Amino acid sequence: MASEEKLSSNGFAVQKIISAIVADIGKVLLGKEHQVKLALACLLARGHLLIEDLPGMGKTTLAHALAQVLGLSYKRVQFTSDMLPADIIGVSIFERDSGQFRFHEGPVFSQLLLADEINRSSPKTQSALLEAMEEHQVSIDGETRALPEPFFVIATQNPLQQSGTFVLPESQLDRFLMRISLGYPTREAERALFQGVDPRAQLARLAPRINSEGLRKLQSLVGQVKASDSLLDYLERLVLHSRQSPECTVGLSPRGALALLHAARAWALIHNRSHLLPEDLQAVLPAVAGHRLQTDGTGGTQLVERMMHQVDIIAA
Repeated sequence: MASEEKLSSNGFAVQKIISAIVADIGKVLLGKEHQVKLALACLLARGHLLIEDLPGMGKTTLAHALAQVLGLSYKRVQFTSDMLPADIIGVSIFERDSGQFRFHEGPVFSQLLLADEINRSSPKTQSALLEAMEEHQVSIDGETRALPEPFFVIATQNPLQQSGTFVLPESQLDRFLMRISLGYPTREAERALFQGVDPRAQLARLAPRINSEGLRKLQSLVGQVKASDSLLDYLERLVLHSRQSPECTVGLSPRGALALLHAARAWALIHNRSHLLPEDLQAVLPAVAGHRLQTDGTGGTQLVERMMHQVDIIAA
């Protein structure tokens, strides 16, 4: 890749750094390389990440590990049913000594915000993140305040069948570039845990592999990954199928289609390719489209898998 060689000559070896990031997080989150790469692709594509799974699967650990190895400032907010928007954004407090109001920043003023169990808070509190995620700014007391750059939200949520959860509205879901699930550990990974491998101890030893400037360089390379006309034709077929399938009540929007393209480019970069392959789109499609497709009782992920199969048959 020409762009990679140019950066490498300036002391910035792209593939070496990406491999080190994935390997370091793999020491903390055992047996989940595919999910780690999806999460990294999401951040390289300048997106926000939603992790949906049962408690105790490593959702928080993954978010913290990403912040550590990417050298990002990190804050965690535990969402609860009584949380207010001000608990996230911040609040202005009157100080008698100065006779003025002073704004106290909330945890949203960090480069990576972990919104833990976001669906345990009310829709009003969830909506407090909408402007931050879309515009990288918040408005309070008639003033607009910019958030740090880069700015990412990693939210976790428990399955909706668990008690005390609220459904994320479609407008909120669409702000997340990807939704992934970690699932149960492999037999080998769980055995390692039984034998004394401590993810928390491994997490404490993680050192930054990159800084904010280096991360922005990687993000700029994502936009340089080329997409041929035939690849864009394949993308259009996937999008059109989602809109015309009788199983979908709502297909992918133009923003959803662009999200799929950006995520696929980031996936290609992670795998040291300067051009897109259909396999790149297929690798990220469930994570990008699964939470955007509205269906009549069919799970979004299962529908995506059938959609890929049917589009391939048509192309053949």
